[in-house]
Amino acid sequence: MRRTKPENRVIIPDVRYNSVYITTFIHRILRSGKKSTATSVVYEALDMVQEKTGRNPVEIFEQALKNVGPAMEVRPRRVGGATYQVPIEVPSGRRVALAMRWISDAARARTGKSLAEKLSAELMDAANNTGTSVRKREESHKMAEANRAFSHYRV
Repeated sequence: MRRTKPENRVIIPDVRYNSVYITTFIHRILRSGKKSTATSVVYEALDMVQEKTGRNPVEIFEQALKNVGPAMEVRPRRVGGATYQVPIEVPSGRRVALAMRWISDAARARTGKSLAEKLSAELMDAANNTGTSVRKREESHKMAEANRAFSHYRV
C-alpha cells in the first residue's frame, strides 16, 4: 500500500468549449502523442453532433457521460480460499473515466468512415441511452445485481 494518496492534477479546460471533461476526453482519444490530431477529431465530432441535433454539443457530451457512467461495479475480494465478486459503488472520478473509455472504445469499434463520424454517432447514441457503451454499463449493473449476495464482503 502507498503511504499517501497522490494529489489530483489540475486539468486546464479546453480552448473552444471551456470544459474540463472535453480536455480529458481529448487525452483519452490521443494515440502516439498526436494531440493536435486528437483535438481536431474531437472538435469535428462535436461539430457534427451540433449539426445533426441543433443543440449545444457540450450538453449532449455531458448527457452521454452521465448515461454511460456506471453506478455499481464488481471488484474481486479474496476470502478464505475463494474469490468473490463484490459489488461496490463507483466513485465519481472513476465513473467519468470509465464512461470516456467505453465511449471511445465503442466509437473505434464502429464501422464507418472517419473517427470523428464514428465518435459523433456514438455520442448521440449514448445521449439517447442506446449504443454499445450504454450496453456495457448495463452489463456492469447486471453483474453487480447478480452478485448482490456477496455485498457484505465490502472491499
